Amino acid sequence: RSLDKLVSQQAIPAELDRETECLAASVYFESKSEPLEGQLAVAEVVLNRAKSGGRFPPSVCSVVFQKGQFSFVRGNGFPPIARSGNHWKTAVAIAQIAMKDLWDSRASKALFFHATRVRPGWNKVRVAQLGNHVFYR
Repeated sequence: RSLDKLVSQQAIPAELDRETECLAASVYFESKSEPLEGQLAVAEVVLNRAKSGGRFPPSVCSVVFQKGQFSFVRGNGFPPIARSGNHWKTAVAIAQIAMKDLWDSRASKALFFHATRVRPGWNKVRVAQLGNHVFYR
């Protein structure tokens, strides 16, 4: 079984619940051009934060809209999304896979990530580098 095949098997609903939309948007804006495993790892970071038990806000949308966490956030919304495009459909499929815990990522315990082009100097445990992102716990 491959992640690519699992993505292709996901049914994309006409309307998404808000939590799935927030998670898909985070995947779309943070990693749409990355390998699927990197996209999944971004989704898992958001989910891990929501499940962290108080360290971060308790829902996917509240994690995504937490001040200063994601540069794509504009107030309480997202920039325009090409919802008929393949990148969005893949982001929705990845969000569904992550929410249903259908695939184990090499970064499944990560709470943080950054692009490889930046050097934040974090004192955190590095979990994986997937595509152009480095993941930490």
